[in-house]
Amino acid sequence: MPPAADRGRPTRRPYRRPRRDPVRLLAFEVLRAVDERDAYANLVLPALLAEAEGRGELDRRDSAFATELVYGTLRRQGSYDAIIAACVDRPLREVDPPVLDVLALGAHQLLSTRVPAHAAVSATVDLARVVLGDGRAKFVNAVLRRITAHDLPRWLELVAPPYDEDPEDHLSVVHSHPRWVVSALWDALGGDRSEIEALLAADNERPEVTLVARRTDPGELLGELPEGGGQPGRWSPRAVRLAAGGDPAELPAVREGRAGVQDEGSQLVALALAAAEVDGEDRRWLDACAGPGGKAALLAALAAERGAALVAAEKQPHRARLVARALAGQGGAHQVVVADGTAPAWRPRSFDRVLVDVPCTGLGALRRRPEARWRRRPEDVSGFGPVQRGLLRSALEAVRVGGVVGYATCSPHLAETRAVVDDVLRGRGGPPAAAEWVDARPLLPGVPDLGEGPDIQLWPHRHGTDAMYLALLRRTG
Repeated sequence: MPPAADRGRPTRRPYRRPRRDPVRLLAFEVLRAVDERDAYANLVLPALLAEAEGRGELDRRDSAFATELVYGTLRRQGSYDAIIAACVDRPLREVDPPVLDVLALGAHQLLSTRVPAHAAVSATVDLARVVLGDGRAKFVNAVLRRITAHDLPRWLELVAPPYDEDPEDHLSVVHSHPRWVVSALWDALGGDRSEIEALLAADNERPEVTLVARRTDPGELLGELPEGGGQPGRWSPRAVRLAAGGDPAELPAVREGRAGVQDEGSQLVALALAAAEVDGEDRRWLDACAGPGGKAALLAALAAERGAALVAAEKQPHRARLVARALAGQGGAHQVVVADGTAPAWRPRSFDRVLVDVPCTGLGALRRRPEARWRRRPEDVSGFGPVQRGLLRSALEAVRVGGVVGYATCSPHLAETRAVVDDVLRGRGGPPAAAEWVDARPLLPGVPDLGEGPDIQLWPHRHGTDAMYLALLRRTG
């Protein structure tokens, strides 16, 4: 029996140490790197997973959950921010970023995974105690318990403005894209509501892992996979789609360079350029903006099959090293050079085929780099414009008369695609280019919904690829 002096006092709970969950700690570390250092999750996460697996802290199932936490939270960040804002008593800008990261991880578990609510709250509060301290963990606990009041569809009904009042803001909150990105993508699609909703939803889906057969046959590549481990690509004759959960790094063909990881959209760009008709000889190819080397490796393999040589140019030395690594073992004659494609070191009119895959906002790859949607700003589009036009002009100078240039970009933004090509051909900002359009659509046999041409735009919701753009131009004089 307690002493008389202590009778009537509330019993103090014994202090419980927070549980250190390596999965959630790792996910939080990645989110902080994305926020603090402008890192990309697809570069930071694999390295941290490999380290944790090497220490025996995570198994494959843990790594899959950590991956879902990171990418799911980043994709839905806009929606979660709106929901969290409705559950706190201050503007979000007054909440410390590490606290917001913990809250977003908790919101994702509560609203978009099968983790039971009590477990999601408990584990996230433990994470907050470890990384934020007990005081701020109480705030996290209170906010998460408010979030448990509704499921995700109901929350979106509550926090998103009605579509009839503000369509772009409604879609921005519901589909977790910045408003300016919604507007740009909608314009590129032609203004159809069902199309933009399908695209925004596709941006929030986990993309398939696709292999490209370089120095091997796709059938042989499929044969090297475990039973049920893959299937042929939809559109690219060199594509193999891995089953969910497959790790491409473990495949001998990938380790040996006979195959690589590459989205089908990127494969189709290289294949279309290689299939375009040129007048006369076909011996020298150029990838004028080659980093990190995926398209260059496929072009090198294609060139080797025809006895042609590839020059792969990259401005940044560290990216040029990535290109050299990608091209290693592709056979044939190829050379990697550190060079600026807007001020090239090669002789004019010295190539038969030229690919210029220009730097861009990356709005076509938001499935793979979801953080890019929050990092980019509308002014970035105009910032890339001079470089894109300069690279295309230099590419047209590098190709000989009768040769072909492919202008590619992983963005469907109209200002980064057709507008760039039109400006160069019509001489806006410089002399008009002596070139003519080549219809790219027949060079992608079997691929539907390619539009009116002559250029092509691929889409995640139509083709299951990144939103790659390609224009083919033949030098005329």
